[in-house]
Amino acid sequence: MSGTLYIIGTPIGNLEDITLRQLRLLGEVDFLAAEDTRVTRKLLTHYDIHTPLLSYHEHSGETVARMITDRLLAGENGGIVTDAGMPCISDPGEPLVRLCHTLGISMEVVPGPSAAIAALAISGQHTGRFTFEGFLSVQKHSRMEHLTQLAHETRTMIFYEAPHKLCRTLQDMAQVFGAARALSLCRELTKAHEEVRCTTFSEAIAYYETVPPRGEFVLVVAGAPAQKETQMPMEEALRLVRSYVQQGQKLTEACKLAATQTGYRKNALYEAAKELDA
Repeated sequence: MSGTLYIIGTPIGNLEDITLRQLRLLGEVDFLAAEDTRVTRKLLTHYDIHTPLLSYHEHSGETVARMITDRLLAGENGGIVTDAGMPCISDPGEPLVRLCHTLGISMEVVPGPSAAIAALAISGQHTGRFTFEGFLSVQKHSRMEHLTQLAHETRTMIFYEAPHKLCRTLQDMAQVFGAARALSLCRELTKAHEEVRCTTFSEAIAYYETVPPRGEFVLVVAGAPAQKETQMPMEEALRLVRSYVQQGQKLTEACKLAATQTGYRKNALYEAAKELDA
């Protein structure tokens, strides 16, 4: 009979934010797959837990995932944890969970803190409907494409960001969402220097030009105002296409980006742009 994989949440900062069930299972499982064994060992040491750890991170690949599932299929019980919060959410554990589903391995979730939900709760933004967007790509093209697809998103949007990339991300978001769009920057949640700054993109950019960002950030961005179903003139849509081309995008990609903002089909914009250039 195969064992069980326990998806175990851990504190996002304050070590007191842990449940009795989490503590019990961290000590009972045969092994723990950890994103960074050094970080997890600090947590285990704090609670005098000595469960064996194995490293499972974004570069581990399918070989390590198969090794874990082989142990589970052999009858061992295992846990998966991340450095902070819930594993398998914008996290390397996601492929392992899919593999366990494929192999019919039993799983149980042991919920714990989530930085995204904690930030949303304290952000002051609308919480009724929201979308979690995780980390943006480090590649400029992919990052801008991602943000452009969200230009008219009316739900509150949640992003994760590292301090060394924050200023660049704020600039890119201001370009797409508008400098006056409201957002809350939630920093170091549950830790000694927890801070929530409710502001706009223009104010945030000015602030962090003089105050270096520190700590891990969750950005909670207000959704766009609901728009009337009026389509912009084709001439204006084509100007948008040309602006993307001038920024270095290929025509097909420029039409794709413009289509997400204008409501026109990508092919219609492409044909109109080609005819204009003929």
